[in-house]
Amino acid sequence: MAELIRFGISMDSELLANFDELIGLKGYMNRSEAIRDLVRNALVEDQWSRADEEIVGTVTLVYDHQTRDLSDKLTEQQHSHHGAIISALHVHLDAHHCLEVVVVRGKAGDVKKLADELIGTKGVKHGKLVTSTTGKDLA
Repeated sequence: MAELIRFGISMDSELLANFDELIGLKGYMNRSEAIRDLVRNALVEDQWSRADEEIVGTVTLVYDHQTRDLSDKLTEQQHSHHGAIISALHVHLDAHHCLEVVVVRGKAGDVKKLADELIGTKGVKHGKLVTSTTGKDLA
């Protein structure tokens, strides 16, 4: 484990009270744990901003499976990017709607392009890319 370093933070009392309330609701044991998570999140977001960084994430899609050829188009797109797609989960929400979660990994720029392609497919009602990190560069 890396050496822990203590440092001070100056903050408006009302802002600190709001922060303490938030971290209590989220179940943090102390401010240090919450601040470490905030710093990690900022580092991950920065990693995503660099197109050449290796990242992981999920693309969530909701669509009407009865839309002409949509399921086939989505499957075809996923096959054409088989190197970036780790796994896919398909759920039938009701008689017409499906939820698909595609787990992706690769260079940030490539993953964003793939997500945009899937989300932008005609007939997809909602889509979202959720980003994360491989974790190898985080302490």
